Amino acid sequence: METTNRNEYRKRKMFFLPLFIMGIFGMSAIVMLLWNWILPAISTLSPLGYWQAMGLLVLSRILFGGFNFNRHHDKVHRHFAQHAAFKDKFMDMSDEEKTQFKSQWKSRCCSK
Repeated sequence: METTNRNEYRKRKMFFLPLFIMGIFGMSAIVMLLWNWILPAISTLSPLGYWQAMGLLVLSRILFGGFNFNRHHDKVHRHFAQHAAFKDKFMDMSDEEKTQFKSQWKSRCCSK
C-alpha cells in the first residue's frame, strides 16, 4: 500500500517538475519582455537580456519571497482554521451573548 503511494508521488513529481522548469523559463521571458517594453521607454535603463531577466527573477524571489515556498499555503490554512474556530465559538454563544457581541462590533466598526 505504501509503495504504491510512493510510486504515485514520484509519478506526480516527475510530471510537475518539467512544468515547473518551463514555468521559470516562461516567467523569465515575460520579465524580459515587460522590462524591455516599459522601462527603457520611461527611464534611462537599458534593455535586459534573457539571462539577466532570469537572474532578476531569482533575485526578487530571494529578496521578497524568501526560500519558504509553502508559506502562502500555510497562511491560507491557518486563516481558515482560525475562521472555523471563531465560527464554532460564535455558534456556541447564547442568543444574548450573540446580540451583545454584534452590538459591540457595530459600535467599533460603524461609529463615525
